[in-house]
Amino acid sequence: MLVQNVMTPKEKLILVSPAASVRQALQLMKTHKVRSVIVEKNHEDGAYGLVTFKNILQSIVAEDGDIDLLNVYDIATIPAISVSAKLNVKYAAKMMVTSSIKRLLVIDNNELLGILTMTDVIGILMNSVER
Repeated sequence: MLVQNVMTPKEKLILVSPAASVRQALQLMKTHKVRSVIVEKNHEDGAYGLVTFKNILQSIVAEDGDIDLLNVYDIATIPAISVSAKLNVKYAAKMMVTSSIKRLLVIDNNELLGILTMTDVIGILMNSVER
């Protein structure tokens, strides 16, 4: 099974500007009930990023940050770790486990196609158990 068959497509993702405040990112996360937001590219040849609850907590606790003064770009993981839509899910899952990553952006030709989460991968296992 390929990543493209399991991923959450781009249309369902929440994107945020790198210039947005961390408070704005948190508000998006709360409104859409998600644990991460994708940071848009700055330029055509730029990289997508990812902001998670963990990034936000680290910035506030470790750096004694103010969520109104910090920009998303300051705390985001840029570039986000990504895989191709054409990759077999088992390799993406192995990458997640060995690197302790819960989310992988799905990017081909430097364009965002979706996101693959640990929940998506577990969903495949759950479906196979039910058969």
